[in-house]
Amino acid sequence: MIVYRIVPQWQVGLEQVEEALGKAVFMECGATQERSAGFVPPRGELHGPLAESVGGQWVLRFMVEAKVLPGSVLARRVQEKAERIEQETGRKPGKKESKELKDEAKLDLLPMAFTKQGSMWVWIDCAARTLVLDTSSQARADEVVSSLVELLPPGFAVALLNTQTSPQAAMSHWLAAQEPPVGFTVDRECELKSADEEKAVVRYARHPLDIEEVQAHIAAGKLPTKLALTWDDRVSFMLTEGLQLKKIAFLDTVFEGSKADDGGFDTDVAIATGELSKLLPDLIEALGGEADSGIATAAAADSSAKSTVTGPATAPVDTDPDSAPF
Repeated sequence: MIVYRIVPQWQVGLEQVEEALGKAVFMECGATQERSAGFVPPRGELHGPLAESVGGQWVLRFMVEAKVLPGSVLARRVQEKAERIEQETGRKPGKKESKELKDEAKLDLLPMAFTKQGSMWVWIDCAARTLVLDTSSQARADEVVSSLVELLPPGFAVALLNTQTSPQAAMSHWLAAQEPPVGFTVDRECELKSADEEKAVVRYARHPLDIEEVQAHIAAGKLPTKLALTWDDRVSFMLTEGLQLKKIAFLDTVFEGSKADDGGFDTDVAIATGELSKLLPDLIEALGGEADSGIATAAAADSSAKSTVTGPATAPVDTDPDSAPF
């Protein structure tokens, strides 16, 4: 999960967001199309709304489809074409011609290639001014942010959430002092990495971390890159050095009082956004509060906002299994 802060000047309604997303509806890859991306109805209903509101929280879903074309298969087809040219003309294809052959081979094979799809949940909390993306890949996040900046009404701009204390420095303190922040507990998993040329890595899994060995690693210069935490006995997650939240799990206390048959899209969204909207402020406070990101001035002009948030057009497909939001 990657969190962004939205500029305070951006004020729009859900209807405007729905209309904007209609310009980028997901379509499956064509016969010779290598990749396709766009927005789909979050509920999974055919022709359903592209932007849903549950308890005032807006939820979108970004879908990517890509053709699977193994490099070895492509190379074999290129070789076959090159050999045919050599047999017919008595010469080997040059560098430029070889590139053209590769493009031809790809067009030949794409109609027969398998496809893979992956989707990402997108959560907009207008009250808290946060954009939350259900991914740990910055490349995939960049692609979605770039798409939103281009599509949404003018003035939309975001900046990655930034805190006064870096997650790495905070995690080092929590482990060295064996004092987790208020409201949190340190769980039984972490990764420590040295900052020297050797980049030595020590990983603990299902292991207590309140031991002298961990303190010794930190004293020797190893820095935490991942640390498992639990917030308020309700949500467990892995915090990374880049302020990403991974392996998010809602604990039994979250579901106390719920009926066994409670479920569905609205319930899943309400639980996920309800818990995470409380967790995030506490995590920010544990990291010394939010640092000034300059986001208030980032939207001084819509053109400048669009130029500051860009992403690769070929971000990899997120093939994590579809599940409840976040």
